[in-house]
Amino acid sequence: MDPDRVLDGLDPEQLEAARALRGPVCILAGAGTGKTRAITHRIAHAVASGVATEQQILAVTFTVRAAGEMRGRLRALGAPRVQARTFHSAALRQLSFFWPQVIGGPLPTLIDSKIQVVARAAHSCALQPDRAGLRDLAGEIEWAKVTQTRPADYESAIAKAGRTPPMPAHDVARVFEAYEDIRRDRNLLDFESMLELTAAMLAEHQQIADRVRDQYRYFVVDEFQDVNPLQKLLLDAWLGDRDDVCVVGDPSQTIYSFNGATPGYLTGFSAAYPHATVVRLVRDYRSTPQVVRVANLALKSAPGTAAQRLELVAQRPDGPEPTYTEYDDEPAEATSVARKIAALIDSGTPAREIAVLFRTNSQAAAYEQALADAGVAFAVRGATRFFERAEIKQAVHTLRGARQGAADDPLAATVHHILAPLGLTPEPPEGRQARERWESLAALAQLAEDVAAARPGATMDDFVAELDARVATEHAPEFEGVTLASLHSAKGLEWDAVFLAGLTEGMLPIVYAETDDQVEEERRLFYVGVTRAREYLAMSWSLARSPGGRKTRKPSRFLDGLRPASPSLASSRRDRKQAKVVRCRICGNTLIEAAERKLSRCLDCPADYDEALLERLKAWRRATAEEQKVPAYVVFTDATLQAVAEHVPGSVSQLSRISGVGAVKLERYGEAVLALCAGRDPGPGDPADGSDEGEPDDR
Repeated sequence: MDPDRVLDGLDPEQLEAARALRGPVCILAGAGTGKTRAITHRIAHAVASGVATEQQILAVTFTVRAAGEMRGRLRALGAPRVQARTFHSAALRQLSFFWPQVIGGPLPTLIDSKIQVVARAAHSCALQPDRAGLRDLAGEIEWAKVTQTRPADYESAIAKAGRTPPMPAHDVARVFEAYEDIRRDRNLLDFESMLELTAAMLAEHQQIADRVRDQYRYFVVDEFQDVNPLQKLLLDAWLGDRDDVCVVGDPSQTIYSFNGATPGYLTGFSAAYPHATVVRLVRDYRSTPQVVRVANLALKSAPGTAAQRLELVAQRPDGPEPTYTEYDDEPAEATSVARKIAALIDSGTPAREIAVLFRTNSQAAAYEQALADAGVAFAVRGATRFFERAEIKQAVHTLRGARQGAADDPLAATVHHILAPLGLTPEPPEGRQARERWESLAALAQLAEDVAAARPGATMDDFVAELDARVATEHAPEFEGVTLASLHSAKGLEWDAVFLAGLTEGMLPIVYAETDDQVEEERRLFYVGVTRAREYLAMSWSLARSPGGRKTRKPSRFLDGLRPASPSLASSRRDRKQAKVVRCRICGNTLIEAAERKLSRCLDCPADYDEALLERLKAWRRATAEEQKVPAYVVFTDATLQAVAEHVPGSVSQLSRISGVGAVKLERYGEAVLALCAGRDPGPGDPADGSDEGEPDDR
């Protein structure tokens, strides 16, 4: 491999980083500046120059997906044997190898989730927290463990950290201690204990430390701003007294301090290693100058020294100006965002290149409903990685087992048939969790169709091989739909168009961000959201939760200095359109939830719909969705069909008054729906011109 050819195509700062072959090296890399490109070329250059062999290099990052991407790039650069792993993967590999020598006996069972063990521990302490409380307790135990806090020291540690516990601190400490007792008694290993045991093994057994340090002599650590004290302890154990380490990160993207991460190791790297080489990557290749300007301004008023912030320099051509829109209430905001997304898709932007980002997962429901009403497919991105979801593990296992006896039918049809018993129905079920499971299975089915299209004649063996490769690199299949995601789960991703929604005080910054440090972490979260956008960035907020509610909300302080001092009320009002107050036609109460407003009644008020008509509508929807190859909710949601069955419209005018039946859906499906309501089979010739002759005035 020619060392100079490895450096082809790098910009001056990336080139400086790639040529800094000996550590310590600190690469401060802003969003979209090509940090993965810089560090993989640096590694390949080190191998080509003879500075290190592939087997001596350990590149560490935080996600399986990022590690897989790094391995793929290194293979393309001629360095396929470099170890690119997560902290946990590298630690587990070493701990498993040396376990018989150090401890002996069976290796502990690794637990993916603490919830069940935490529940047993809480029960043993005569505490009965609910599911949310158990999650909070598990998170608090994780924080304590990564910060090397013992149960006996927990109360004083959180007081020093200014941390608010999910329950009285002494109760958390009791549950923490009981959790550790249960874990040890049952020979269980959590992720934090895995790192701790590996670091302890290296500290206490010099012979093992020498073997590991002889194996790995050249270290690269990505996303260094997210390192917590426990991970730093393990890294120091790997390094020993050496300093051949390259760290990469961006202090402005530290958003996991609540989990124990600290940017201090990155910002303090030059103090720890006064002879370190420091390179700053500031050329932003991801976003337009308009988006980059917002990103830079978002951090300008943040406290701290300017030396710790990276002023991004846009490299792309101009794009549209970011927009700022105020709405009267949340339903109006969600409806408008969905309408804008539909317009973007109609103008040629792929749905998979659009995202709606928000601070908390609870905000997703309004956008799910609004997008479904607009006929736009979507997928909710959660914290669980795709191939770690229970339904996907089960599906992959089933597909692997089915390849032996697979018939010679077309690949896509075979995969659909195999996944059907697992929940891949022709149309998605109602309910968020059920629909997320369905979407996961639908993504696998779509992958089978993509493989068959790319490789005609592909077999189940080919498909399973593709799956295995994706599992290894955490390369999830794409779902052709708009992404709905929290700001935390969006980190590391990017889209052509990003809608940052719900930007109000109390939501961003979140209401429980009380200290200056906590508020600044919220500001960095906003910065991460802004820098996910390549071209189109829309920011919005609403003054009230529900139509007719008190307009007491204020736009996020992070918008100060970004949006016009006095927003153009003409354009803002044009977009924001207050949703009218809707009352239950049975009990008269004000309706807030989207499904209730669609039905014009409370969900628990008695329904008066034609059940036979509803079944005919659902059967028609299923056939239409199959024909158009879209999820059934993209045609109409269950709530919309139920509203149709309750109102039984007799004309286009009456049908258009039903929430969820917009102009596009009226044009596409109006004839068929009206035919079904009239007791006829849908077919050609049904009027769609909206003639209202003889229609009673039912206003």
